[in-house]
Amino acid sequence: MKKTLLRHAVPTALTGALAALMALSGPANAQTVELKLAHFLPTANGMHSDFMEPWARDLEACSEGAVKVTIFPGGTQLGNPGKIYDAVRAGAVDIAQGLSGIPGGRFERTRIAELPFIFDSADEATRAIWSVFPEHLEAEFPDVKILAIHAHNPGQVHTTEKQVKTTDDLQGLRLRFPTAAASAMISALGGNPVGLPPGAVYENAEKGVIDGAVFTWDTMASFNLAEVMKYHLDAKAYVTTFWFGMNQRTYDELSDKVKACVDGQSGEALIAKFGDWWNAWDKAGYDRVVAEGHDITTLSDEERAKWAATLEPMVTAFIADLESKGIDDAQEIYDKLKAFADAQ
Repeated sequence: MKKTLLRHAVPTALTGALAALMALSGPANAQTVELKLAHFLPTANGMHSDFMEPWARDLEACSEGAVKVTIFPGGTQLGNPGKIYDAVRAGAVDIAQGLSGIPGGRFERTRIAELPFIFDSADEATRAIWSVFPEHLEAEFPDVKILAIHAHNPGQVHTTEKQVKTTDDLQGLRLRFPTAAASAMISALGGNPVGLPPGAVYENAEKGVIDGAVFTWDTMASFNLAEVMKYHLDAKAYVTTFWFGMNQRTYDELSDKVKACVDGQSGEALIAKFGDWWNAWDKAGYDRVVAEGHDITTLSDEERAKWAATLEPMVTAFIADLESKGIDDAQEIYDKLKAFADAQ
């Protein structure tokens, strides 16, 4: 009797163990991949609420639960703009958005797009940069799969106490700059560039450490700068570039299904959205300063021509400096970006 029971018990136990193993390895019980997405912006910023948050949720939905994305915005340990590329490259985070100009000296080819008076809109700038990315820019981002590069609408000069209409009004003003090209532009026009991360502008303007900032309209709302910046020159002078990418190893280890989800909502499909997004984000900031009765001046065509003429030697010197560092395609990139913009 005992031998009979043992004969039946052994196969039953083996069958149960095999069933458990199959259940653990089956699709219905596959372990969810948890991805970290980091950026340097406040959650009130449109790039968080309209772009990265929906992008993350769309990826989760497309993957049917195979991935879960947790976002770490500015102000968190992973949201340091100066360290965010190193973090995604090393895999400390899986996905990130950063500024091409922070830290300086890295993405030199990409930042050629930030030279003044190339583009008229965020859509134009973003599509132009993406058009040269495969041939000229991709190699600047080792170990990171770039999902998009984008640029904002041409930016303004915002000041706390002095209205700026001409280059004469800029003389000696301490202005926060967002990029190396914008810093060179401010210097060439007679101002004093001051380097500050976006989140430090409010406090330094309020304390009188700076007289203003070269910034976009959207920051008047998303960074609440309308409280300290009372004068605005709509110069449409420059753009800043941003990258959005995923750790290459993380991407390579995803299932084919999840890779298809990432690819489907990145690249050209994502590039096409930034123009409308930036228009909406800028409108929120512009509407804020209008509602508060701020002084807004648009740079006249005559003054714009003066700015461009004044800045021409600066642009030439900027490109020559890049070439001296071994970036022998700097002029070619600049010419291609200009040609793309001129053809629009």
